[in-house]
Amino acid sequence: MTTNPLLPTLTAKVGTAAHPNGTPCACGAPVTLADRPDATVVRHADTVAKAHAPDTAPTELALRLTVAAGLPDVLLPPLDPSSTPVDGRLVTLWPYGVPVDPDDPDAAPWEAAATLLARLHRSPAPPGLPPMRGPVKAARAIALLRAAGTPHPAVPPVLHAWATLPAWARAEAPMPDGTTLCHGDLHLGQLVRHPVPDGPWKLIDVDDLGVGVPAWDLARPAAWYACGLLPPDEWTRFLTAYRAAGGPAVPAAGDPWPALDVAARALTAQSAARAVVKAIAADRSLDEVELSLVDACARMRPIPPELAGDFAK
Repeated sequence: MTTNPLLPTLTAKVGTAAHPNGTPCACGAPVTLADRPDATVVRHADTVAKAHAPDTAPTELALRLTVAAGLPDVLLPPLDPSSTPVDGRLVTLWPYGVPVDPDDPDAAPWEAAATLLARLHRSPAPPGLPPMRGPVKAARAIALLRAAGTPHPAVPPVLHAWATLPAWARAEAPMPDGTTLCHGDLHLGQLVRHPVPDGPWKLIDVDDLGVGVPAWDLARPAAWYACGLLPPDEWTRFLTAYRAAGGPAVPAAGDPWPALDVAARALTAQSAARAVVKAIAADRSLDEVELSLVDACARMRPIPPELAGDFAK
């Protein structure tokens, strides 16, 4: 395995940030929390350094950091509301927070996630904040699927589902909402407790933060529920908490699906595309969860015209 050449420099930077006065370190070895093309994250004691994607725009990241610093009850605030270039990547510093335990699904903080989203969606977006990047990320997943180059029976149903979406959900047109503050990539891995170990839950990862359709932030749990991957009681807990907190993405009562349908379809297609690409790369069959996503894509019908554009919020 090839070592990321950025890691030594990033590790040194987070060590200096954790011990700014040069005090002797008894914290143990730094830990690499993530090492992907779009993000490298290293922790040293209670400090985390993140190297953002190579194509990150400095002005857009600065605006997103300003939002996080200004909403400390919703988003984990950075230790420094600015970024620094390191080996051609923009690097930011954050406090460490305790993540959701992936081995304890019954403890998933659905109510906390929903309440934080509602607060985020009701917060004013600063002038100039770019669009949230959810549709762009979905389009990239589909592009990778098309570029996989290997015939696979799961590819046609995923591309069919993608083709049923309106242009805005495929990142081919502006979103119908350009004012609501959105996270852009909500999943349980985007929550941490801070202060550690049992402080309140906070949202993390500002890379996709921006203005757009708030239903996108509810779309992943909605898609899981629709695909049979999220139990109905957990979906109900999430939706009820979001409504109780005054979230604007769905009506306060009644059927939420007219508002959620497009985004949930898009997240289903995105998740299925990623699953198929991984299966092709590993030369393996799809697992049960991945098959559920592809099957959901195969069942999708054209979206009614009244749901394709703007909708009740």
